[in-house]
Amino acid sequence: LQAAGPQLPYLGWLCCLGTGCCPLCRAVCQPLSAASRLEISMPPVVDVEVGGTARIECNFYIPENASYTYIDWFYVDRSNKQVRLYHATASGVLQDDTDFKERLSLGKDKALSISRVTLQDARTFMCQVGAGSYGVGENSTKLTRAGMGWIPSHPRNPIPSIPGDPSQESHPIPSIPIHPTHPSHPIPSHPHSIPIHPIPSHGSSEIPENREWDGRGVTIPSTLTRESSGLYTVSSALYAPVRRQDRHSRYHCTVHYWLRGQRSSVDSRGVKVNVFYPAEHLKLKVVSASELVKEGDDVQLVCETDGNPQPVFSFLKKTVDDWLDLSSLAEPDSGVLNLHDVTKSSSGTYKCQSLDLDDMTQLEEDVDLVVNYIEGVRVKMEPSSTLHEGDSVTLSCDAHSPVDLKYQWRDEKGKELANGNQLFLSNLTFENSNNFSCKVMAPSVPGLEQSKQVSLAVEGKPRIVAISSPLYVRPDEVVNLTCKAVAYPQPTVQWSINGTAREYRDKQHITSNLTVRVSHALLQAGAMCRVSNHLGVSEKHIQLLDQKSTAESQGVIIVAIIVAILVVAVLGAVIYFLHKKGKIPCGRARKQDITKPEARKDKIVVEVKSDKLSEEAGLLQGANGEKRAAAEQNEKYIDLRN
Repeated sequence: LQAAGPQLPYLGWLCCLGTGCCPLCRAVCQPLSAASRLEISMPPVVDVEVGGTARIECNFYIPENASYTYIDWFYVDRSNKQVRLYHATASGVLQDDTDFKERLSLGKDKALSISRVTLQDARTFMCQVGAGSYGVGENSTKLTRAGMGWIPSHPRNPIPSIPGDPSQESHPIPSIPIHPTHPSHPIPSHPHSIPIHPIPSHGSSEIPENREWDGRGVTIPSTLTRESSGLYTVSSALYAPVRRQDRHSRYHCTVHYWLRGQRSSVDSRGVKVNVFYPAEHLKLKVVSASELVKEGDDVQLVCETDGNPQPVFSFLKKTVDDWLDLSSLAEPDSGVLNLHDVTKSSSGTYKCQSLDLDDMTQLEEDVDLVVNYIEGVRVKMEPSSTLHEGDSVTLSCDAHSPVDLKYQWRDEKGKELANGNQLFLSNLTFENSNNFSCKVMAPSVPGLEQSKQVSLAVEGKPRIVAISSPLYVRPDEVVNLTCKAVAYPQPTVQWSINGTAREYRDKQHITSNLTVRVSHALLQAGAMCRVSNHLGVSEKHIQLLDQKSTAESQGVIIVAIIVAILVVAVLGAVIYFLHKKGKIPCGRARKQDITKPEARKDKIVVEVKSDKLSEEAGLLQGANGEKRAAAEQNEKYIDLRN
């Protein structure tokens, strides 16, 4: 080899062709040949969960960094035939139409991805690379069932069943078959235990397989079945004696399996076992919307036992000599007796009896029902004789009840008048002749109350309270005359003239309307309204006035007023003229302010001078009544400020 020198690569090529090289020569040539050919590497197995995405890489080496010509992906079908999935070249990627088409994708690195993997995808996938003068290379990866994990879904609900006589609590616990909803792969381990969760929950306890549990022997047989698809189904059943305390317990099973070298588990939903056992105690209770029962309430008598199933119930009520059977009024197979709209007579002692048909044992219990009531409400009047206007009266209210009562008085409009069982009214009038109510309440029993009404009739002679007078009318006109009165007993109304009368009555009030044509005699005499009963008579006169005559009288009055106003105006003008001529003394010596005493700059002062000094000297005097000199009286000022 040393003598070969520059021919070593040639020898290496000859060695790779296998043309009679010695072992030593072959050992030297092998690395050189590996570096000069196309290589493809792929993982032998890809592990992925069912439903996940499998990614298969195809790594290849081309000498001297040459480029590939194409990359093809294949899978091997059941007949061992290669089916192409992808054909990728430098110009693009072509995907073939296969069953995988909707779930395949090709990455930039030409790795194949398969989404939503199923168990049927457990096949061999091949990657083939063509590199021109460097030839064609290929490799493969297997998705096998041994490497594909199928996680079991939640097992089916346990199905409890109690063999034999369900009334005996010593019988085995029901058979609870547990089946996964879907088969699984790889093989799940047998459920060695079935945890039991009591209620109320204080954690959970595990039932050991084929061992003693809580002093009871248990058996948990299991089966493992391989389906034609290669999947596995596991079943397990729990057999154990049941007791009364198991009636609130819930059971579930756990399936354990291995996936990717790790142990996992999945639980079924819990199930409650219906355990049958005889009753030991019975309870009878009264159920009502309020704590204290009152008349008109709906009441339920509920009878319950601690057995399962509930026994047959009977309801009875105690009478004077015996018990009255009320079972026909109870709801069938419910242990409930409904009492609607209870009354005082509903009070009493009730009994519930239960009969267990399995062992014929009988239990019973009594309960007392108390119905609160108010009865005998009445109102008395003192004095009880006939009432007249101006009298006084005392009303008393009384009632009977097993509880304390409270009394309240109200008028017919609901206004509260007084508290207590008595109401005193004085100086009665016709207006007091109305209704009063006595409201009786039981404060300790909310909603328990009754009312009693009383009407006062105050008698007296009629009293006319309204009449249409005076009334202005025209001759031969049709008018309505009204007379309104109040009285008790009911009065009668009479008119002094003929016409059409209509009456309206409201309690102690009476109103009479008379329609009549106005005549000369009616204008002269007017009309008389007469109201009477056996206690007296009341009369009133209606005056009718001629509207035309009234208008003329009103005209005369207006003229008189106008004349008076004119006289006052003339008199005022004369006084002013005389004052201006100086005929009327002003009461001051030299200067007289007609208006305000102080002059302002914005007002005009007029100076008046007179040559008739001797004339005015006699008229103007001082404040003390003495005559002033003429020199002091030669000037006169009039302040015209206003």
